[in-house]
Amino acid sequence: MTPRAADRARYDRATAHLDAPVAVVDLEAFDANADDLVRRAGGKPVRVASKSVRCRALLERVLARDGFAGIMSYTLDESLWLARAGFDDVLLAYPSADRAGFGELARDAKLAGAVTVMVDDPAQLDLIDRARDGGTEEVRVCLELDTSLHLLGGRVRVGARRSPLRTPAHVAEVARSVERRPGFRLVGLMAYEGHVAGVGDAIAGRPVRSRAVRLMQAAARRELAARRAAVVAAVRAVAPGLEFVNGGGTGSVQHTAAEDAVTEIAAGSGLFVPRLFDNYTSFTGRPAALFAQPVVRRPGVGVVTVLGGGYPASGAAGRDRLPVPYLPEGLRYDPQEGAGEVQTPLLGSPADDLLIGDKVWFRHAKAGELCERFDALHLIEGDRVTATVPTYRGEGRTFL
Repeated sequence: MTPRAADRARYDRATAHLDAPVAVVDLEAFDANADDLVRRAGGKPVRVASKSVRCRALLERVLARDGFAGIMSYTLDESLWLARAGFDDVLLAYPSADRAGFGELARDAKLAGAVTVMVDDPAQLDLIDRARDGGTEEVRVCLELDTSLHLLGGRVRVGARRSPLRTPAHVAEVARSVERRPGFRLVGLMAYEGHVAGVGDAIAGRPVRSRAVRLMQAAARRELAARRAAVVAAVRAVAPGLEFVNGGGTGSVQHTAAEDAVTEIAAGSGLFVPRLFDNYTSFTGRPAALFAQPVVRRPGVGVVTVLGGGYPASGAAGRDRLPVPYLPEGLRYDPQEGAGEVQTPLLGSPADDLLIGDKVWFRHAKAGELCERFDALHLIEGDRVTATVPTYRGEGRTFL
């Protein structure tokens, strides 16, 4: 029996009493992945990205482990909800236009002390001030640095279009605008190198592209390390009390942690290890989050049909954004239908051994987006479900 076949047997036994569709997290794999992130961070704390988890119970579990500290959130509403629930270090990774949320933040000392908001333009400070609604609490601010790699004199850009702040002088200028402004305190700097951390460099069947990605990422790491160090020095000259410099992501943990200027690492997808994180030379994780769909039809030889399953991930549309049939091994989509809204045909010889009601296990393309489809995660230890915990959706929270 292969390791994957053994996992399938465990998951089937553990969930035999549960009807599919069902989502699970293998806690042994989850904890092993957490240990690997801490190892690669080399002693620097890992701030867990909540968008990749979207389950309070699992956020609590990982933050109870040595080596993890703080949450990186994705909306202001989520940040305030987590802070009200007792999480005391929440960094909002994206600017917000949630005026009601900023009003609440500025009126509540506990929330203002726990949540740090993201800024890359003084106009965002104006919006916060207009939203205060009489609140006088000091707002903690983090600035975001653009990490994209510019080639050919800036005519070619590699990396996400995020912050407009790129040079040490520009970042320092905005830092001064925060420091001079009553009601705000600059406490952090963030730089997320998604073109390194979130792009696999060992793409199956594409050796030339994989080589090109590795060359690009090596150049990007060198350029960013030098520029990030200069930016941090410039910002510390303006704000000597800067508390943290955040960088990285699951795919670049050890590289970013090696930079002296960085004080903490962000990671989240590496806990679940969805399919997009299979294509890396820098680390190997264990798939921890899966979902199962039930077999409801057997249309012919070598074909079964499962209920639903069309759960595409965000990003540029493509086959890599689809979940992948994982267990039993050897199933594939019908290219004429793909992953369907209400039914999904699957092809391959393993289909002939599946009966009506059997489970087919899938891996989502990205991490936390799976939780937008399910109210609960069943936590598996060995071959038993030892707990069932709500996702954000299960708690009635849909932040985006």
